[in-house]
Amino acid sequence: MTTTTTAGTPRTTGPATTTAPAPTPETGRRRVSARVRILLWLLLVMTVALASVAMTTRSFLLRDVDNRINGLLTQETGEFANFEERGGDPQTGRPFTDADRLLTVFLERQYPDTDQELIGLVGGAGGAPRQIRQPHPLPVALPLHRDPGARRLIFASPDSSGVLRRPQGEIRWAKVTVGRPGREPDAAFVVAFHPEREQARVNTVFRTLLGISGVALLLTTGIAWAVAGRILRPVRVVRAAASDLTEQDLTRRIPVHGHDDIAALAETFNGMLDRLERAFAAQREFVDDAGHELRTPITIVRGHLEVMGDDPAEREETVRLVTDELDRMSRIVEDLLLLAKAERPDFVTPEPVQVAELTADVYVKARTLGTRDWQLAEVADLEAELDPQRITQAMVQLAQNAVQHTTTGQTIRIGSRAEGPHLQLYVADSGPGVQPQDAEVIFERFRRGTARRGTRGSGAGLGLSIVKAIAEGHRGRVRLHATPGGGATFALVLHAHRAPEGDPT
Repeated sequence: MTTTTTAGTPRTTGPATTTAPAPTPETGRRRVSARVRILLWLLLVMTVALASVAMTTRSFLLRDVDNRINGLLTQETGEFANFEERGGDPQTGRPFTDADRLLTVFLERQYPDTDQELIGLVGGAGGAPRQIRQPHPLPVALPLHRDPGARRLIFASPDSSGVLRRPQGEIRWAKVTVGRPGREPDAAFVVAFHPEREQARVNTVFRTLLGISGVALLLTTGIAWAVAGRILRPVRVVRAAASDLTEQDLTRRIPVHGHDDIAALAETFNGMLDRLERAFAAQREFVDDAGHELRTPITIVRGHLEVMGDDPAEREETVRLVTDELDRMSRIVEDLLLLAKAERPDFVTPEPVQVAELTADVYVKARTLGTRDWQLAEVADLEAELDPQRITQAMVQLAQNAVQHTTTGQTIRIGSRAEGPHLQLYVADSGPGVQPQDAEVIFERFRRGTARRGTRGSGAGLGLSIVKAIAEGHRGRVRLHATPGGGATFALVLHAHRAPEGDPT
């Protein structure tokens, strides 16, 4: 490989290389499982909650420490002020006139707390004020009585209380000045409190809470991981089942345990698989049957065309046979299209229909199908929500079916009647009837029953399927039973019944 430069731009020549495309966000991004997301959200909420509890507890404890310290400072200064105002010198029995004596007598009678200092400060000419105190050991690095600079600042401060922050530790203080009227104070009573140990105890409680919270988070993590895995196990099974599903294998089902939402999801998924399995099975059967039914006339047409000679009579017979087969293929295709439309919600368009008039119209149209003893048995005098064209199509199909299985002169009765909340439109023939083993299959697509007269019909086996689809489109069904005296009766049982005309109800 060589490198050349043209107009200041380097150019590399050599074997061509291929650079893989950068991964897109969809392909490069790793998925985070629901179990991990649930655990992360739970840990986030638990961490915030426990940290808030710990911080709030620490804040409350520090506030209690402050309140207790302020209470002690107020109490001690109040006692000194009351002693200064009402107390007397035990030696003379008279009020105190000397600040030094006042501070000494008062401090001899006090018992300070462990972290508390009671000090009397008496001013002098320059330098740090002289102090009066009881011997009292303090567990602090640098107590006030050993810090002349701190005593000077407190004595010189115009405030009666405050906080002195030092590298050796914080001091909370309060003071009561002592002096003669009209002159600068020459002495002061000081109460000092060292809050380090109290604050250390609060911090110890805070660290203990944080430790307990950490342990609680660890326990929560383990328990949540196990519980989330147990709860989401059916979801993982659903995902695995969905990934394993193929058009050839829809038999896998998810075991259902319990009565919670996950169990309901598994039941719903199993129900969906049942419907898909039935739909795919019906589709495969339908495609196989349709291919078989259409392949036969195509084979017949091709065979006759291949052997057709030049004889005019033979050509005319071949054309007739081919035309018949093409007509049969056309009828099959039209029936298939009709059955495909039956899956659409607008397959039927109901409207108010006078059932008596509709029954009479069907009777008139059916009479042209064959030379039979046609009878209009009965009519239902009521109005119903029906699709008249689809109902007529179904009834004519049933009449055609009756004609195929009866002979000239046999009786075919057409009628309608109301039975409670249902409406029945029926066609009853006097033929040989339907074999019991055929009653379950004749309404399926491309299924023909055993010929009722010993011969098979010429149809493709879609007529009764169309009748069933029309009945179900009206939220009804087709019922088959034997005709009294012999024959078969096919009835559309519909849930489209309205009150009879003139009925006040």
